[in-house]
Amino acid sequence: MHTLKKIALAIAIIGALNWGVAGIFKFDVVAQLAGGVGEPLARLLYIVIGISGLISLSTLFTEWRNIEEMEEHKTLA
Repeated sequence: MHTLKKIALAIAIIGALNWGVAGIFKFDVVAQLAGGVGEPLARLLYIVIGISGLISLSTLFTEWRNIEEMEEHKTLA
């Protein structure tokens, strides 16, 4: 599961970079590689990027909880 979270984070970062490029340069890398925004491959890639973002979001909250627990243990010790 740890490997899946790393892969999901990498895909989410790539997706974020694609949105940055799209916003700055008006060029969608995913759509260009897939042959257009409406193409099935592009839609699949967008879905995979979205799911990766959700997985990464759960990882973020888990990390926050772990940090809070570590801080709690420090104050109790």
